[in-house]
Amino acid sequence: MYMNRFGEWGGTYSNDNWGMMSAGFGGYEWVLWALAVAVPLLIIFVAWSLVWKGLALWHAARRGQYGWFIILLVVNTLGILEIIYLFFVAKLTFKELFSKHDHRV
Repeated sequence: MYMNRFGEWGGTYSNDNWGMMSAGFGGYEWVLWALAVAVPLLIIFVAWSLVWKGLALWHAARRGQYGWFIILLVVNTLGILEIIYLFFVAKLTFKELFSKHDHRV
């Protein structure tokens, strides 16, 4: 029940059905769906970025390339700049990414 603009009591609101998808959020259930999709994607992107950033920072520091180290530390590109550094600037192969040998220039 609700009171209309004339002060009379009327029927129910259209959002009062409390159906399967309506949890009483007033039509903003899409926010929950957006969060349900966005949060796992955010976790995946952060993990992806941290792996590549860690590898790139490690190799830049071991090679004594402190300019690259600072750039890689400050700039966040979801791993793109880190991948470019590792494979095209440092010219490492995928096997060398996790090796323990010295990477001096």
